[in-house]
Amino acid sequence: MKSTYAAAGVDTDSSARIKKIIANLAKTASRPEVLSGVGFFGGMFELKGYRRPVLVSSVDGVGTKLKIAAGLNKHDTVGIDIVNHSVNDIFTGGADPLFFLDYIAMGKLVPETVAAIVSGLAKACKDAGCALIGGETAEMPGVYRGNDYDLVGMIVGAVEKDKITMGRKIIAGDAIIGLPSSGLHTNGYSLVRKVFGETKKSLTKYYPELGRTLGEALLEPHRCYYNQLKPHISLVKGMAHITGGGLIGNVPRALPAGLMAKFDTKKWEVLPIFELIRKTGEVECGEMFQVFNMGIGMAVICAPEKVNSLLKKVPGAKLVGEVAKQTGEVRVMIDRKGYKKDKVA
Repeated sequence: MKSTYAAAGVDTDSSARIKKIIANLAKTASRPEVLSGVGFFGGMFELKGYRRPVLVSSVDGVGTKLKIAAGLNKHDTVGIDIVNHSVNDIFTGGADPLFFLDYIAMGKLVPETVAAIVSGLAKACKDAGCALIGGETAEMPGVYRGNDYDLVGMIVGAVEKDKITMGRKIIAGDAIIGLPSSGLHTNGYSLVRKVFGETKKSLTKYYPELGRTLGEALLEPHRCYYNQLKPHISLVKGMAHITGGGLIGNVPRALPAGLMAKFDTKKWEVLPIFELIRKTGEVECGEMFQVFNMGIGMAVICAPEKVNSLLKKVPGAKLVGEVAKQTGEVRVMIDRKGYKKDKVA
């Protein structure tokens, strides 16, 4: 019996159809600077309009949120997740997004699933003014089984060298403004799956406090902050994108040595989805703040005299804390009295 690639589990015909789908969707998220996009062996982007450009890059994945998407057979939002996550990451340094590449791997390529994923990628790229310049789809039987797949994104942006925002001028007494998250964004899903499971029955259960099903709340796309913050970047000293590790793990990345951040949970809304997770899983309060964003997707640091201007100009922005001199090993202190009175180790 002759061996074939198809018999080994790889469908080259499906792969060819998918490439056409991706190429057409990528055209909706292009830019004039794209000289070679999807289809050639390498994407080409002509860098224009910068005097002393610094390229800023990032790579990340959606993580186990993909298990929720697979459980509900709903894949049109995870592409939005990875683009918005990536745009936020490079924007913390002041960078404008230039182009994005994706990597999708499945046990068996399903054109409809790939099309749904890429439609989300294209939409989010278009919204951020970022070109979807290329990517890769891989059919890997034996590595991914059933409905499992992986989605990874790579982004490149640019910023003028003298416009980089890395928090170097932050001082004690500066204010911390929180921008609201839409939910879990793309972090903490391994814990959520342990608490609720990932069956269709558990994900389609309606919760009055959420006003929708658990699955709908968990698939709420990662929010992008670029468009609302970019016009006011001159008011900003530093930014921390609140991803895995929560406020505790991410805010210190934007602070100079010797400084710490103090937060007051009475100043913002801790979303109902987090309280549902805490109660159902009996998760300690301290653990919640180290795993989830708890309602703040981006922490923006500015001088006190800039606070009112930012609060007026940026929708949903709230004054949530301040920068102080570091005491001991603590880099982030959270006053949880406005949240829950759990004992925190």
